[in-house]
Amino acid sequence: MSQPETFLDLPLEEVIGDRFGRYSKYIIQDRALPDARDGLKPVQRRILYAMHEERNTHDKNFRKSAKTVGTVIGNYHPHGDSSVYEAMVRLSQDWKMRNLLIEMHGNNGSIDGDPPAAMRYTEARLSSIASELLRDIDKETVDFIPNFDDTDAEPVVLPAKFPNLLVNGSTGISAGYATDIPPHNLGEVIDAVIMKIDKPEATVDQLMKVISGPDFPTGGIIQGVEGIKKAYETGRGKIIVRGKTKVEDVRGNRQQIIIDEIPFEVNKANMVKKIDELRIDRKVEGIAEVRDETDRTGLRIVIELKKDANSAGILNYLFKNTDLQVTYHFNMVAIQDKTPKLLSLPNILDAYILHQKEVVTRQINFDLRKAKDRAHIVEGLIKAISILDELIATIRSSKDKQDAKKQIIAKYDFTEAQAEAIVMLQLYRLTNTDITSLKKEADELRKKIAEYESMLQSENKLFQSIKKDLRQLKKQYSDRRRTVIEEQIEELKINIEVMVASEDVLVSTTRDGYIKRTSLRSYAASNGEDFAMKDEDHLVGLIEMNTTDKILLFTNKGKYLSIPVHELPDIRWKDIGQHVSNIASIDQDERIIQCLPVRDFEKDNYLVFFTRNGMVKRSELQLYDAQRYSKALIALNVRNNDEVVQVCRTNGHADIFVASDKGYGLWYHEEEISVVGQRAAGVKAIQLRDNEKVISGQVFDDLSEPSLVLITQRGACKRMNLKDFEKTSRAKRGLVMLRELKNKPHSLVGLLVVDDNDSLCFQTENGEKHTVFPLELPLSDRYSNGSFVIDTDHHGEVKEVWKKANYYKPFEELNN
Repeated sequence: MSQPETFLDLPLEEVIGDRFGRYSKYIIQDRALPDARDGLKPVQRRILYAMHEERNTHDKNFRKSAKTVGTVIGNYHPHGDSSVYEAMVRLSQDWKMRNLLIEMHGNNGSIDGDPPAAMRYTEARLSSIASELLRDIDKETVDFIPNFDDTDAEPVVLPAKFPNLLVNGSTGISAGYATDIPPHNLGEVIDAVIMKIDKPEATVDQLMKVISGPDFPTGGIIQGVEGIKKAYETGRGKIIVRGKTKVEDVRGNRQQIIIDEIPFEVNKANMVKKIDELRIDRKVEGIAEVRDETDRTGLRIVIELKKDANSAGILNYLFKNTDLQVTYHFNMVAIQDKTPKLLSLPNILDAYILHQKEVVTRQINFDLRKAKDRAHIVEGLIKAISILDELIATIRSSKDKQDAKKQIIAKYDFTEAQAEAIVMLQLYRLTNTDITSLKKEADELRKKIAEYESMLQSENKLFQSIKKDLRQLKKQYSDRRRTVIEEQIEELKINIEVMVASEDVLVSTTRDGYIKRTSLRSYAASNGEDFAMKDEDHLVGLIEMNTTDKILLFTNKGKYLSIPVHELPDIRWKDIGQHVSNIASIDQDERIIQCLPVRDFEKDNYLVFFTRNGMVKRSELQLYDAQRYSKALIALNVRNNDEVVQVCRTNGHADIFVASDKGYGLWYHEEEISVVGQRAAGVKAIQLRDNEKVISGQVFDDLSEPSLVLITQRGACKRMNLKDFEKTSRAKRGLVMLRELKNKPHSLVGLLVVDDNDSLCFQTENGEKHTVFPLELPLSDRYSNGSFVIDTDHHGEVKEVWKKANYYKPFEELNN
């Protein structure tokens, strides 16, 4: 009769939680993280142990990798063959391991990320230094546990006669934990272990006098000693790793950059491809060709530069934008006492020293036991030779071997072990020389036993033995340091000329946000006419700039964009520009009120902002040097439905003129406005009454005497002298500029400071645009309402006033 099926009724959450917990425990303890004592993950330990058991060692011939993989899977590691072979290949790659644990014949992959040949093609054996990890494993130095099917035993940890965790490092990701321990120089690590044995309280600062930092198999340069120190103190830290480069002069006044070492764990082929893509995409100017000239003599990447290219600037750009420089994050997690722990350098050294103390103690105990057993046998043999004739007679009279042993034990008081040795004695051993050699052996064994016992009783002698062994390993296997360590992290300053081809272009911006750069050739071909623009839109700026400059765009909502000119769309003069919302996100009803060209964000240069509700703000220009332009940034905080009416650039020696729609004007020096931060709201510019607003804020040199031109909603235009006003201080009421009328009073729509070449434009409610040449107007005093330039009954009231954007070259003086 078949057994009835039984089901457990359990909540899904409980089952999932329990199963995932078990899985996580397995991943953490038995797959992804190294042991703090021997620095190996289980699969690596099993590969090395299997090769040791198969006598596949450095002093024997190479053996097919497939044979080893089969042994590992069959005896110790019941998982996929590819995972075992990949782990085995990694232990043989000299760009991943600082000291190779496996020697391999055949294709074992490459630094370019090429896959290794299949395991049926490659051959492998343990390296000489790997045998040091396994030395004395047969002396009961470590615990063994049954393998997965109880047919064999495997070691829990290897004796590890050198500190492998620090020497070869480790990397792995498990459930909830990850580890990144960099490789180090064997000689330095051994010196640190010896220092820690001699001085258990040694600090990280003291240890760093002998172990200066990671030593990558690929060499390179580490920057940031502080990062190394922090990692050694806490287990976590960050360093910069860059390739080793040099600049060589070649024929024809040209240079080339040579890269002969790259950062650890960087794929060389991908890095070379990325550098070449930067050349093809014109992200960096000045690279003529990129070649990978790596061969059997060593790694060599050549970046050939164009004539007169800035090699230092290009190199800095490559450091910043490719894997020629990477950030390495220490995360020194290892399994200690069956638990994953974040370990500092002293913790790792202590774990290794404690392990060695246990291993050597067990090794000495084993040797002592063997020596005592042998001494006991030798003692019996010496005694036997002294009564040889009686012994022979006794043996001859015995029935068999067993009977002979019994009689010997009974008659002459030998032990079981001694009796066994006597009956197994070969006749040639009964010569006179043998008694001498036995006595000599007995003396040597007595000395050894005394030495072993004294080592077990004295911790100092035990550590002397460990240190002697470590020094011998250092002498045999240590090599020179490959990675150079530099104290400071170099700040990478990239000159924009490196990234952008320098070219003079014409930048045009409209109030509605259409912007473009146009080649001077396209502008000249059209004679500056037929500029494409929407009907009710108008130009805010028309500026000749270089592609290496930046343009600042300010909106009425107190936002700004800082856009590199080379990022602006390149569009013909006769075609409409691209809307700024394609470059950065702005609101639908946001308008451009000012565009300012910037070559350098100089000190002692300021931006002055005027708002409709009568606020003014002055901030340093350099605060507005933004690195990103995908989003509009805050230029100043505008409150209560306020908006910006004007933004001006000053050099700290400017006069301010603020005008309200009710016809009041106030004149004062910019020093009246204190300098504030980027997001501040500012201070009161002018005293306003109810329902009054600022329509214009103007800035001009404090030594000049410009003309002031205003236009009212009724189409009246008037030109005044600045002398008609009195210079006072900020936040006053100001002086009246219009004559008060009871019927149809004039209201100011625009006021502008003008010089000889300026012309004013205005737009009426009917959508008509008109131009005024202010210097053709007669000078008026403050109490007149000026002359009518249009009939508002026919054309509609004036809605908006602006200064015509003339073509200008702001950097002409700089260039000259």
